[in-house]
Parts: sequence; structure tokens; C-alpha cells
Amino acid sequence: MAITEASREVGVVVRRRSVDNPWVDEVWSPTLILDEVPAAAPWTVLSTEGEATTYYAGAASIELFGAETANYRDNLADGAPRIWIALRRQDGGAELELTKVTADPTEGEAMFESGCDVLGTVPMPPGIASWIAAFVDRFHVERVFHKRRRDRATGERPRVPDGPRDEGTGRS
Repeated sequence: MAITEASREVGVVVRRRSVDNPWVDEVWSPTLILDEVPAAAPWTVLSTEGEATTYYAGAASIELFGAETANYRDNLADGAPRIWIALRRQDGGAELELTKVTADPTEGEAMFESGCDVLGTVPMPPGIASWIAAFVDRFHVERVFHKRRRDRATGERPRVPDGPRDEGTGRS
């Protein structure tokens, strides 16, 4: 069975906000996904407003897999589809690197447990939503859920088999 894949490069925008907190000096959060990758270099300052600075973090690839189309479909059907973005501190320092961008809600929720330093969701742009919807329409195969039936124990069967027991192992 072949793995169906598609990928698309997008731009990621993040915001850094200074905070008055004894444990952290700043808070980072993803703010926007760009349909296309701009010509700007990664970590270009886009704007500064008071204590907040917005950066173009860089390019990332959204990858789609044929086996995950149900997850993409559920994300689109939600009414407000999201993109999950993960950034991690480089070598424990202050600089961040863009590590993952995904449209799969299951993968996105799993990233919350991964220990990434910065993780968040942003609204999915309409152009990306259309691209994902076309992928789902082309490759989605509805899988029927088959519930297994367990054998019920009856009072007629002995709990321990009758017959001679092997004395060394405790088995019949």
C-alpha cells in the first residue's frame, strides 16, 4: 500500500511579548500562517508595538498523508480549522527554531506533550484549507469500524482444566 503525500511551504509569523514575571522575561506565541513564503529572511522583525515584537520566523512545510485524511477532514469540519506550530529553543538558549507545522489535530495535540518550548495554534488560511480539502476529497477512504465481540465465559467451563498436571511447570 503506497503512502500518499503532499507538502506545501508556508511562512510562519510569531510574536514575542515582554512580561513582568519573576520566572520568565518574555512570552512567545505563533500568530499567523502565510499562504506563501515571503522573500524576507527568517527572524525578520515585522512590527513592534509597545512590549510586543512580531517576527517572520521562517518557512516550514505542511505535510499531508493519505492515512490521516480523517483527521484533516475533522479539522476542516470544525468550522474554524487550525494549524499547529511548534518552536524549540536552540541548545537551551534564547533563540528559537521552527520545528513543526501541521494541520493534523491529533499530531498537534500530541506536540503539547513533547516538551516544545513554544506551541500554539493559528487560524488556517482559506487557501491552505482549500488545498487540504482537495487532498481529502481525492484520497480519503472511509474505514468501517468493526467492533470485536469477546467470547463470554459460561458457568459450564471449568476454571482449571481437568486432567493430570505436569508437576514441574504447573501446566496440564
